[in-house]
Amino acid sequence: MTTSRLIPGSRIAPFTVDTLSHGTVNVPGAEYTHLQFRRFAGCPVCNLHVRSFAKAQPQLADAGVQTVAFFHSSAGSMLPFQGELPFAVVPDVERRWYTQFGVERSALAGLHPAAMWAAMRGAATVKSNPLRGEGGASGLPADFLLDAQGTIVALKYGAHADDAWSVDDVCALARRSRAA
Repeated sequence: MTTSRLIPGSRIAPFTVDTLSHGTVNVPGAEYTHLQFRRFAGCPVCNLHVRSFAKAQPQLADAGVQTVAFFHSSAGSMLPFQGELPFAVVPDVERRWYTQFGVERSALAGLHPAAMWAAMRGAATVKSNPLRGEGGASGLPADFLLDAQGTIVALKYGAHADDAWSVDDVCALARRSRAA
């Protein structure tokens, strides 16, 4: 396993993951696969973020994008928060996939003003609990867009808890890649 950051153009060997409620999923799977690395199960920022992707599944499907989200928590901790999501969510309490993709931690992850604002919005509007889920609050987000052959088309390593791609970002990246 690698512990260094990946770069666009790197190719990922195909793999399968056991998901929380969608069985086994192949990566890459669709025309494009968006891998999201989030923090812990109860994270208000992360739950606000994945809910935006849940609402946009038709838009993502039209763009040819399959979503797979990883959390560094156990399945038991995740079920109350991510169990009903309409896309694959992967418990990774041992951070195996985080290490594989070079996703890091920072003690300051939640202290950026944008992260604090998103945490307040998440706590007020989506099912979350900042005290639930293994792995702690020091995780940083990361996003990877893979093509059907497993090549990293684009990636983002977040600098703080709310530094992640939006649905519009992912769809635009897929369109741009398709046009290239």
